[in-house]
Amino acid sequence: MQRVSSASRIWRSVASKTRNLFAFGDPSARSFTTVSFAAATKKVLQPEIPCDFQKWGSLGFCRTSKFASGFTPLQPKPLDSIVDVQRLKDRYPEDIASIWDDYHIGRGHVGASMKAKLYHLLEHRASECRYFVIPLWRGSGYTTMFVQVQTPHILFTGLEDYKARGTQAAPYFTVTFYTEFAESKDLVLIRGDVVFTSKLNDSEAKWLLETAQSFYLNDVRYKLVERFNREARDFEFKDVLQALEMPIL
Repeated sequence: MQRVSSASRIWRSVASKTRNLFAFGDPSARSFTTVSFAAATKKVLQPEIPCDFQKWGSLGFCRTSKFASGFTPLQPKPLDSIVDVQRLKDRYPEDIASIWDDYHIGRGHVGASMKAKLYHLLEHRASECRYFVIPLWRGSGYTTMFVQVQTPHILFTGLEDYKARGTQAAPYFTVTFYTEFAESKDLVLIRGDVVFTSKLNDSEAKWLLETAQSFYLNDVRYKLVERFNREARDFEFKDVLQALEMPIL
């Protein structure tokens, strides 16, 4: 667990280091989202899968024993490999979102959706401010997650791992946005995959996804993201804690 008094310098250092690393095209930066992550996701997860095959089958979902297997980062499953896209075209957005969420309930997965307008706002802001840090509260303290938003993906890894391994650090949790129905149904489907279930559970992953989105979509919170990316010297982690109503240790 971390204390703000001893960590304030870290956030500014990480923000500055990360911004410079990617800004100047350091080749090693690519490994954070490709090579090292691919090696880390080979571990196969074994979830207890809830069953509603009749409902999922009505939309052509194909859930097999490999449903929760690891995958290659930034090469996610195409939407048509998860669901029959043609069948979805005749369904109401609310029905699609509801079944999509239910379908992804299970060890190691998170399902969600959002309006296309919000996704486009997220996409725009992420193109200007790609990185952030989010505290994940556990027991009597917090673990800080380093976030990289590179639409249509979001990657989460432990800040301690990032500090120790730099761009070789492997994400704990990845998120993919599917925009196939953004225009026709004003709907973007979201799939989250927990890579290391020993480091992150489903409820924590869902909270991280919702919290990350809130910092990019809420105008007040987004100012902290801008400060982290553009004015690292002025960034104070305690402001993030206050925004999330977490105690400053």
